Amino acid sequence: MKIQEIREIIKLMDQSSLDEFVFEADGTKLKLKKHATGTAVVSQPVREVAAETTVEAPKAVSQSPQTTQAPEPQAPQAAPVAEETSTTYKTINSPMVGTFYESSSPEADPYVKVGDKVTASSVVCIVEAMKLFNEIEAEVEGEIVEILVKDGQLVEYGQPLFSIK
Repeated sequence: MKIQEIREIIKLMDQSSLDEFVFEADGTKLKLKKHATGTAVVSQPVREVAAETTVEAPKAVSQSPQTTQAPEPQAPQAAPVAEETSTTYKTINSPMVGTFYESSSPEADPYVKVGDKVTASSVVCIVEAMKLFNEIEAEVEGEIVEILVKDGQLVEYGQPLFSIK
């Protein structure tokens, strides 16, 4: 399991109402539990029960004789939206952490372009999270003024994707 996949799972866990999550694959066990101070991550090989890594987020790292300290994963920061855009226009925000795609396939036309009119049920993009492709609807009516992210870019929960007039 790659560290980026673990980071995505941690972010999704923080945003969900789940209190505990367990994942086992290829001899690795990943166990997440929410606490009042953050999310604890325990990753251990299935064959070696004594080897254990614990990371608590945010900014709290558990230390005990059997644990090793790992640095807290740093999420990329979203580019700030101009003040005029946030006060004058509505935005369509990402409902999840994932990869932004402007079309259903590399050969297909983008769902929307600057100047297109959208309704609340118009599909404007896809956000891929953990190999699931989620169609994102506008949820507002208006005209696309600006596309705030690039095709293939990693997006955060709540990050503005489009400006709508």
